[in-house]
Amino acid sequence: MAIDETKLNAFMGNFVNDLGAVMHAATIVVGDQLGLYKALAEGPLTADALAGKTGTDARYMREWLSSQAASGYVQFDPATDRFSMTEEQAFALAVDGSLVFIPGAFQIAVAQFKAIPKIIDAFKTGKGLGWHEHDAALFHGTERFFRPGYAANLVGSWIPALESAEKKLKAGGRVADVGCGHGASTIIMAQAYPKSTFFGFDYHEPSIRHAREAAERAGVADRTRFEVASAKAYPGADYDFVTVFDCLHDMGDPIGATAHVLKSLRPDGTWMIVEPYAQDRLEQNLNPVGRVFYSASTFICTPASRAQEVGMCLGAQAGEARIREVVTQGGFKRFRRATETPFNLIYEARP
Repeated sequence: MAIDETKLNAFMGNFVNDLGAVMHAATIVVGDQLGLYKALAEGPLTADALAGKTGTDARYMREWLSSQAASGYVQFDPATDRFSMTEEQAFALAVDGSLVFIPGAFQIAVAQFKAIPKIIDAFKTGKGLGWHEHDAALFHGTERFFRPGYAANLVGSWIPALESAEKKLKAGGRVADVGCGHGASTIIMAQAYPKSTFFGFDYHEPSIRHAREAAERAGVADRTRFEVASAKAYPGADYDFVTVFDCLHDMGDPIGATAHVLKSLRPDGTWMIVEPYAQDRLEQNLNPVGRVFYSASTFICTPASRAQEVGMCLGAQAGEARIREVVTQGGFKRFRRATETPFNLIYEARP
């Protein structure tokens, strides 16, 4: 084996960065759940002071803060022995619902690690792993990580990019949010369009319970209804607008789901499909965003599809051409990319 030392050193440098990130991820979850970031965001503190403020042990706090400083998540001033956060760090780590709030992403990572034994079995047997079979950290982390992006873009740019959906929603339409999970997307729309009625559907009963409670807290329970139902069998017809957020690729039979969406829409209705950003070819997705989505897809998306009937396994990096194929095979005549972000592709399908 001929080893190029320069290439080996470069690879090992990548390894050290990756290992540090993996080890650091768990500390972020701890800091989030204990309220450490929120407390530190209020002003510079020593480890002892932060421990006193949060009811935690000072020695553990010193080690935790040191790990945060080494990772660039907090600042350290050796002259005063105090730790602090920049406004940018606080915005991303301590402000729930901020446009770049990231702790939820690390909850998803924790859920992936907990799923390792099940995924090893899936690799050996070819069996699937349903969404409902994951640790609850996945459900909560997904909502917390995706909700800021929806809040930033859904009403402000995604819906306005569609042909006629916004006008109908403002006037008062019927909306089905399929695969709604904890209901974040449904609630955001219900808050923005008070004349419309929203129906959220998901096969995961605990998520539906959570969505109902969240709608009550948000003050939109009067115009939202959440029910346990699959994408191929949700009830209702004559919907003006149907949405699927980051879940079409998780479905076992996305073509069958597409056909059901078409059946449930009014003739002049609109289906909005939000999918992870991806190019059509593998080599085009070998980048930091693709790395995140392929890794998540290995543990979450592909096994979820394999656990269902058909098991098409589109994966989180399906790309526009593959989604277009699914949508047109399901019966839709018109399909286009309406808009995009660095993390999402937003498609519009019309009968």
